[in-house]
Amino acid sequence: MSLMVSISGIRGIVGQSLTPEIVVKYASAFAEYCNRGTIVIGRDGRVTGNSIAHIVSSTLLSMGCDVIAIGVCPTPTVQMAVEKAKAAGGISITASHNPTEWNGLKFLASTGLFLDAEENKVFWNIADKTTRNYVAWDKQGKHTADPSFIDKHIQDVLSLPYINTQVVKQRKLKVVLDCVNGAGGVIIPKLLQEFGCEVIEMNCDVSGIFAHMPEPIPENLTTLCQRVRDEKADLGIAVDPDVDRLMLINEQGEPFGEEYTIASVVKFVLGKESAHNSKLPPVVVNLSTTRAIDDIARHYTCETVRTPVGEINVAKKMKELGAIVGGEGSGGVILTKVHLGRDAPVGIGLTLQHLAEFGGNMSALKRTLPQYFITKGKVELGKLNPDEALDRVKSKFVSDGKITTTDGLKIDFANSWVHLRKSNTEPIIRIIAEAPTKGEADTLVKKFTGELKA
Repeated sequence: MSLMVSISGIRGIVGQSLTPEIVVKYASAFAEYCNRGTIVIGRDGRVTGNSIAHIVSSTLLSMGCDVIAIGVCPTPTVQMAVEKAKAAGGISITASHNPTEWNGLKFLASTGLFLDAEENKVFWNIADKTTRNYVAWDKQGKHTADPSFIDKHIQDVLSLPYINTQVVKQRKLKVVLDCVNGAGGVIIPKLLQEFGCEVIEMNCDVSGIFAHMPEPIPENLTTLCQRVRDEKADLGIAVDPDVDRLMLINEQGEPFGEEYTIASVVKFVLGKESAHNSKLPPVVVNLSTTRAIDDIARHYTCETVRTPVGEINVAKKMKELGAIVGGEGSGGVILTKVHLGRDAPVGIGLTLQHLAEFGGNMSALKRTLPQYFITKGKVELGKLNPDEALDRVKSKFVSDGKITTTDGLKIDFANSWVHLRKSNTEPIIRIIAEAPTKGEADTLVKKFTGELKA
């Protein structure tokens, strides 16, 4: 497995494609990219995170950068810390939802946003230079450990104008929490306690030994679903290792649907904002996000704008349009009032407030949202040329629906859609389909899996 270098940073299997030499190469290049300014670093709870953090920190110091090390924390906390510290950049040491043997580096600009395509191009050119100018002994950077940003992150959530913790506390919600032994175990229990929740912790020890496959999707959360039923809890919460994605489980132990994480948040926020704002800015989501967003936005006479998949693409468009809320259907909530990045703690705070004010249970809450079904599949690349495969499918279906090629290939049919795109983080083509029924969505995924393999 070769190192994966993309708009999502770098990631690879530790000791194979992700080696100390690779970490030094990219960390030193990033120091140069940031003009040797102050850089914030944080990491998820992976076993290899500590050693990689030492390499990153030492490299940055040797390049003359001051380092603010904020410890084990969510990637969104690193993003916020870059903004609050007015740093030149940030590095989150994480491989997101990839398995335990993986790790990686996500690179943040001084805005707290991930590097975009053009910024990455400049950065990669620096990384590919063969020599690096390290500083003399008396020009080394200063290292500062500052674990306070976790509490600052929690306070930013609690300070949102939509949040009234007293209302939530009156519900006395029982929550089962699965943090897959990642960075969520540091922040999410504390956040839930601020809302007066009874918290039943699963896999919150931050050991980095993932108790199950770490991507927060239904097939990896069967134990959580059963625990919600056994405990007669009000809801279950799961996050990925670096806590930018949020999955909810209803009171019956059934997945709420990662697409419906963002749908319910958008409905809640637009409802609040429409009370004092007759002209709302657009909602921004990616091409793979449910059509429920369009329906909800339309209800509030609000436009929906879609971008290529990737947090930076959504965040940049939100900034450009002055959007209040947006995100990605993978459970990634972005709320501008906190920061322009996917943020599971923000999603949790808004969900608890929404549920408390709604007054019913999670199942009833979902029934208030437009109903669609999404099915996801993937095709391993192997010897497959992804661009040729997508071109072949496009030419075959060009007259069957609206074609979008800004990110792979999306075909919008009258009542459904399918999106085929090369993953930024794995050697696969992802297939996402949505339709009014699960059977129709399943059929679309099966059909286009066959088309790609043909």
